[in-house]
Amino acid sequence: MNGSYYKNAMYNSDFDHIRPADNFNNNDELPMEQSYVENILRLNKGKKVTVYMSYSDSVEWRDKKYVGIIEQAGRDHLIISDPTNGKWYLLLMIYLDYVEFNEKINYKL
Repeated sequence: MNGSYYKNAMYNSDFDHIRPADNFNNNDELPMEQSYVENILRLNKGKKVTVYMSYSDSVEWRDKKYVGIIEQAGRDHLIISDPTNGKWYLLLMIYLDYVEFNEKINYKL
């Protein structure tokens, strides 16, 4: 009954075919609307970085820095590995202040 008379506002089948990967071209360049931090970090995967984080609710860890290689980056997290001690870190973007690179940043628009 609902399918023929009323349109369901919660579901729009016109967008079923769109995938995030469709927004990238063959040159690994980011479209203008995709210049988010996680995408910039993905373009720099494999580079050594210093990540500065702030944990405002923590007495012990107010500000902390991590040094390592960018392994992966997602919308809400960053994974780096520290080759000096073999540790891997899953860092939440909500605590990210900034990222320092030791070389030129890949940022293509």
